[in-house]
Amino acid sequence: MKHLLLAVFSLLLVCSGCSHKNGVAESKIPPTVLVFYKTAGFYHTSIPTGLRALQDLGRENGFGVDTTKNAAYFVADSLKKYQAVVFLSTTQDVLNPTQHTAFEQYIRNGGGFVGIHAATDTEYDWPWYNQLVGAYFESHPEVQKATIRVKDKSHPSTTFLPDNWERTDEWYNFKSINPNVKVLATLDETTYKGGKNGENHPIAWYHAYDGGRAFYTAGGHTDESFREPLFLRHLLGGINYALGRK
Repeated sequence: MKHLLLAVFSLLLVCSGCSHKNGVAESKIPPTVLVFYKTAGFYHTSIPTGLRALQDLGRENGFGVDTTKNAAYFVADSLKKYQAVVFLSTTQDVLNPTQHTAFEQYIRNGGGFVGIHAATDTEYDWPWYNQLVGAYFESHPEVQKATIRVKDKSHPSTTFLPDNWERTDEWYNFKSINPNVKVLATLDETTYKGGKNGENHPIAWYHAYDGGRAFYTAGGHTDESFREPLFLRHLLGGINYALGRK
């Protein structure tokens, strides 16, 4: 009887160890993001620098990064591999109607989205995308220094930023702004020339949308943007939000 009890106890320990091992293995599987950078209009020469920066962020912060400019990835079987999709300075019409449907379903299934810079200069005839990304690009003045007023420091992309963040970039004016986005930071148009959105000029925002999560930042026109420690932390926070990390 004693030997039987010892055998049962040993078996329970082994099974418990297997379960624990499996649980640990599952928890260590890193999330993966897909960085999409197809352009059908203006091509930003900072895209290669941005791709390298995002890959570095992934290596340093525990998530995988795949990159593509091939719209054929936008099918259910491919998208289900990713916990978030990043549009890095995409421009104009980059997906066909079938791919639109696949991406909409991906977001409805809880996927994350990050838009960087010209992601708002994309898909002007796709109203769903307009609401996801949060606005459309309208115009921009020349690259220059401006001051960003950080309005919300409760988000992982802004907790560490100064209240008044001065940096150089290409500053977008927007149209068709989704009123439901949660604005994280605005541009102070008195600090540069060419602003057209007035006192309420959003420049970074996030929101829950159609079952998923979306973050957008208008920075990232220049190569130098992707070497700025604060801007990189800002991007990382947006990616973490899209991934569902806190």
